[in-house]
Amino acid sequence: MPEFEVSLRIPNMKVRALDEHGYPIDNSSVRLKKRVTADAIPKMGQSIQLTTRSGRPFSATVTRVEWSEGLNMFVVSCQYGNRSITPEEYGALVEDPDWEMKPLI
Repeated sequence: MPEFEVSLRIPNMKVRALDEHGYPIDNSSVRLKKRVTADAIPKMGQSIQLTTRSGRPFSATVTRVEWSEGLNMFVVSCQYGNRSITPEEYGALVEDPDWEMKPLI
């Protein structure tokens, strides 16, 4: 079973979460990353199910698949399946130790 990294883009909430300095987090400038093992590497346009430890599964659409030499694995870029995200869903993602928030550089 191949292992790959998911790079998830999530929508902004109406009332944005704040960073450690009290500034609103712009979710368009960050990605949530998690390593996943599956039967196969998903293809662009495919819908996949992702999970958090405390929340229910959610869907995401694959927008790009590329090989990362630095990680020595595929990176599967995804867009959150819904147009909006609730504070509960957002909290389940950012508080889950399996998901890591990384700023785009």
